[in-house]
Amino acid sequence: MSDAHLINGTRDDGRVAGARRAVIAAFAVNGAVIATISVRTPSLKLDHGLAEGSLGLLSALFGVAALAAMQLAGRLAARTGSAWLVRAASAALPLALLGVGLAHETGWLAAAMLAAGALNGLLDVGMNAHAVTVERMAHRPIMSGCHAAWSIGAVAGSLAGGAAAQVGMSLAGHFAALAALVTPTALVASRWLLPAAADRGSLRSADDRSVPRERRAGWTRRVVLLGGLGAAVLTCEGAVITWSGVYLHESRGASLGAAALGFIAFTACQTAGRLAGDRLAERHPARVLVRAGAGTAAVGLVAVVVAPWPILAIIGFALMGVGLATPLPLIYSAAGHAGAGKDGAGAVAAVARFTTMTYAGILLAPPLIGRVAQVLGLTWTLALLVPLLVTVAWAAPAAMRTPSRSVAASSAGRPGESGATTAV
Repeated sequence: MSDAHLINGTRDDGRVAGARRAVIAAFAVNGAVIATISVRTPSLKLDHGLAEGSLGLLSALFGVAALAAMQLAGRLAARTGSAWLVRAASAALPLALLGVGLAHETGWLAAAMLAAGALNGLLDVGMNAHAVTVERMAHRPIMSGCHAAWSIGAVAGSLAGGAAAQVGMSLAGHFAALAALVTPTALVASRWLLPAAADRGSLRSADDRSVPRERRAGWTRRVVLLGGLGAAVLTCEGAVITWSGVYLHESRGASLGAAALGFIAFTACQTAGRLAGDRLAERHPARVLVRAGAGTAAVGLVAVVVAPWPILAIIGFALMGVGLATPLPLIYSAAGHAGAGKDGAGAVAAVARFTTMTYAGILLAPPLIGRVAQVLGLTWTLALLVPLLVTVAWAAPAAMRTPSRSVAASSAGRPGESGATTAV
């Protein structure tokens, strides 16, 4: 497919389908790597003799590096295209993780964590921005499927990491095996990503003086609103990831084995929902799906906090997984298309700003919830998240609004005509 065809808006269906598979592979790679870091953290702590405070500092370094890299992602993509970010970061991230495994001194370990965090931030922005580009070229939603791939990759990474820890495999050996498998896979898959011309319009805004400064920076009011919704969704998701097991064990008397079922049920139902999410998005406006999803998650969370028995709380977590399956992918898509406008301007910048807000939410939420729980108890603290989900449901129609008829007419044949992005 020539650059001229992409610039003129025509497409090669085979090339676009290949790009969809390639960006899905990038999401799966990212999920596998992040899950590997998480599941081997106890081994990292033991190998280096880290205290809880030192381990928390390393985690903070990873997060801060990711946030900082997200601010650079838009400018980098403006020069090279979002595909370059995906190609470079997805191939290098497993190698940075190998650096974590090989580090023998705290200083080298900190440097490796900084590198891994920065690459994760670049990949997060790049793959979501490229998914928006593929959506615009394919004229159909793909974002839920991409996030489902992330979840599947995370499950695979968790299972492999747990097995490696069980047999006593060293961090260096485990991470080397992961890099040997994932890096070549990422490089091969990235050959089918769309060239820079596909999102040239969105990247042009970084230097286009005719575009308002707010649009060039990506900080439009709508992107901020969408970022707030995304941060709220990820705050609730982070609460489940970090605190569901503790809640079931300490507040509802579940055994340690049964306490793990809350997160398992949440993840399984969320992944299943995301696998069906693109088909749902082709049939229903995004604002309807986000409102229904947030409402369903709120009902599930109410069931969690009022359930007298662990099994009912686990069902509540499963219901939360169903509800939180589609909102985040749809809000991501909305942010990218909102930044793109009818000429594609600002999509990468918008995704970078949106990702910064949502990433900050999932980083800050678990420790904040822990501090509040020390005062109010975990049950009441989780109950305070119900109004947050209700707010997302209430704000969805305004944030995921349908474009005006004039814009829709000028965007004929673009993703805005499908159910997923009619509301974006």
